[in-house]
Amino acid sequence: MDSKCLIVGLGNPGPKYHDTRHNLGFMVIDRILELGETRKSMRLTRLDESGDYELWRANFAGATRLLCKPMTYMNLSGKAVSKVCGRHGIQPDSVLVLHDELDLPTGRMKIKKGGSNNGHRGLESIQQCLNTAGFLRLRLGIGRPPEPYREISDWVLDTFSTPETAVLPETINAAVKGIDLLLRRGMGQAQQFIHRFEPEAARQENAANGIVDS
Repeated sequence: MDSKCLIVGLGNPGPKYHDTRHNLGFMVIDRILELGETRKSMRLTRLDESGDYELWRANFAGATRLLCKPMTYMNLSGKAVSKVCGRHGIQPDSVLVLHDELDLPTGRMKIKKGGSNNGHRGLESIQQCLNTAGFLRLRLGIGRPPEPYREISDWVLDTFSTPETAVLPETINAAVKGIDLLLRRGMGQAQQFIHRFEPEAARQENAANGIVDS
């Protein structure tokens, strides 16, 4: 990725959605912002721009990056992303989108460029507004709903369970490390770390059940 890049965390604005599964992208951005508040070397700056987003500039992973949280609600995320890209001259292949992913269990992550949106409305909106699927995605697992959930929307807009909440801090910190590896050392090393990451609680459970991650 170009050193001039945009890191976008997806979610919905407002306290009603703050701790929901759909806001996992926001949570990773918030963690980077927390680091920026304590590390002067990151030179974190809030950018006061008109538009449906919150935007910061920070020295992160060896260069100046933009961090964005769209305030458009999930289904219109592309509106905010396209505005930021236009105003700051960022190409789609220098956009990294952090989003919740149904097809991965909570605590697991994958990173890829392009591909299917898997029905994720935020990704669909970004693809439509950028006229390409060629942006990077960090897929943050939330798992698929068990019974008694009838609708996917009910699951993603619900809060994490107690066991899920217990692994979130470790997972979010690992996501930040994975982003750092991506930006400093490239996709290969980032994938090696991100795709093998598993929260400690899950490793212990798998070990107890005789399951070894290959």
